[in-house]
Amino acid sequence: MKISRSLEIGVGFFVCLGLAALLMLALKVANLATFGNATGYRVLARFDNIGGLQERSAVKMAGVLVGRVTRIDYDSDSYRALVEMRIQPRFDQIPTDTAASIYTAGLLGEQYVNLDPGGDEETLHDGSELAITQSAVIMERMLQEFLYSKTVKPETD
Repeated sequence: MKISRSLEIGVGFFVCLGLAALLMLALKVANLATFGNATGYRVLARFDNIGGLQERSAVKMAGVLVGRVTRIDYDSDSYRALVEMRIQPRFDQIPTDTAASIYTAGLLGEQYVNLDPGGDEETLHDGSELAITQSAVIMERMLQEFLYSKTVKPETD
């Protein structure tokens, strides 16, 4: 059985194409698809619980990607998670009373920071801190509260 050289080259090309597609998929899932430089301004937010939020997670407004989470740390003074985000420079008209919430997107449960703009005339700048935050919804806690409410019977006189 003799295989032609052009068939071998075609199969090799197809395998390389498949490997490149798998690499792009892995980068997309790991939020590594954007290797851009860190331009923009830095905004801080403190949350009681960040759930599965990670560095390089998306920061969105109205579903539009406006930045990325650059650092997550623990603030031992307030006992809260400190999230640093870098907002792209073209989104420079975000009001200072904007609220930050942690949402879950997609089937894989990827979490991101959603910004809901306020009505203040002053805008965020480098080093601003968002005062209004809403932590991630933890499914285990919700399930625990639901089960607890079903097991505790109200007292009747």
